[in-house]
Amino acid sequence: MINTKIYKAVYSLAEKLMEAARKDDQAEFDSFYGQLKAICTDNENTDKDHPEQWETLADFTEDLEAALAVYEKAREKALAINAKDHLSSIGLSMAKLQVDLGQKEAAIKSLESAQVSANKIEDKQLKAEIDELLGCLLAGQEESAGEQGSS
Repeated sequence: MINTKIYKAVYSLAEKLMEAARKDDQAEFDSFYGQLKAICTDNENTDKDHPEQWETLADFTEDLEAALAVYEKAREKALAINAKDHLSSIGLSMAKLQVDLGQKEAAIKSLESAQVSANKIEDKQLKAEIDELLGCLLAGQEESAGEQGSS
């Protein structure tokens, strides 16, 4: 369970980050991002460390490769506490970035792992999103295999 004070701080910063992004205010965005990152690093490897703060940080990390690294850290922390809901959402987020980076195989693996975790959660919308993206990637894989066989 995430510390209530940290939860409120993380979500307040997430709202401020979204507002700064909406206003296209990079200086404000960078300031709030720095505050969120500080919460994560200050609490890292303490009893207040939680995958949710890392997942939120990754959500607002602009560099895709860096964001993937933060999601991986969030995933490791979620695995450590067996947080199925976080494992599912982190896997989906990682897969979306991996698709953007052209890492289709890695995206499929992230989604397959997320799908296993999602079997144990109640969020039907998240489950459906994972299944849909995985289905699209697997269908695309079959199409390209078919194209290679017919050339």
